[in-house]
Amino acid sequence: MIKKILSSNPLIMLIFSVVVLSAPIWLAPLGANYPDLLQKFAIFGIFAVGYNILFGLTGYLSFGHATFLGIGSYTAVWSFKLLTMNIVPAIILAMIVSGVFALVIGYLSLRRSGIYFSILTLAFAQMAYSLAYSVLTPITNGETGLQLTQQDPRYLDGLASIAIKDGLPSTNLFGTAIKSMDGYFGFYVAAVMLIIAFYISLKVFRSPFGMKLRAIKSNQTRMKYTGFNTRPYLLTAFVISGMYAGLAGGLLASIDPLAGAERMQWTASGEVVLMTILGGVGTLIGPLLGATIIKYFENIFSALNTNELHKIFDFLPEGLENFMVTVVSPFVGEGWHLTLGLVFMIVVIFLPGGIMQGINHLFGFIKRIFDMSDKTTPVDDTVNNNSSKGGAS
Repeated sequence: MIKKILSSNPLIMLIFSVVVLSAPIWLAPLGANYPDLLQKFAIFGIFAVGYNILFGLTGYLSFGHATFLGIGSYTAVWSFKLLTMNIVPAIILAMIVSGVFALVIGYLSLRRSGIYFSILTLAFAQMAYSLAYSVLTPITNGETGLQLTQQDPRYLDGLASIAIKDGLPSTNLFGTAIKSMDGYFGFYVAAVMLIIAFYISLKVFRSPFGMKLRAIKSNQTRMKYTGFNTRPYLLTAFVISGMYAGLAGGLLASIDPLAGAERMQWTASGEVVLMTILGGVGTLIGPLLGATIIKYFENIFSALNTNELHKIFDFLPEGLENFMVTVVSPFVGEGWHLTLGLVFMIVVIFLPGGIMQGINHLFGFIKRIFDMSDKTTPVDDTVNNNSSKGGAS
């Protein structure tokens, strides 16, 4: 039964769409159903899915992908300032411009492989981050960040005779007749983009192109010896991945029309690496799980304080309650990174294939209990043998 579901793209997309679109319902018990957090789940899920096309399929570890996230954000805000508050042109332009930069950076970086490729991408990211604060200040507005103003021309809105009310205009979808990008409407727009992005990723993973990328990851030297030119395929994967990052950056700017250089900082690039490894490199669902967990920790655990902990443990005797609050408090609030670090260490040590490896083991255990089969059926058909060999690096 599971094999039939996993082999059918329409069934996978149906299940995935239902899960994503119903997120406000099933995330409510976890306190994660408010619009801002749901939007982050969807947007950074797109970022992680796109990064996984490069890292998961080719094994090329990029430490500079946040560059394209920032470029996408800057492009989208400039679209809002010069053209229209409609998010559609902004997102399209964000993907195109990010793709162009990815083509240039990828062409230069892919002349090397391994750690040298990673260092090159990190160098380009730091260059972009520094330029945004110095030479490119007229474009990026430096430390203040690029923001909307009432004096922005918005030529397309002017041609369409769209009146600007008092204050700054809001981003929208196809004009003022449709709701702005606030609240749950913004989440569902991002969710639809996530579903489309996931479908493209699914097609890439199960295409001959995706198989060639896996072959490059398996043994690029052998492929070169057979006369196969791997660079065009690697560059294509890099550009696709960069466009995914641009899409995520455009959506971030669509929901909050502000672009700053901090989105291009190396820590943002490291975050998407953690998302992918935590969920499972080379799997379809893994990066989404990783993005959801990290953003949940960032927004929920960081908001917990001593008073909240006392409310959580108030069912215990007073002495035990105070003891539990004392033990747990270093791991929440400002210390949420410590909790995330511990989770990441446990996953890497015991589940080098990420959370998806653990889910696969769980399904295999359940099947053995019910004697359904002697062979474990993987939850994600893209989990490769690398997980059993000691990791995704």
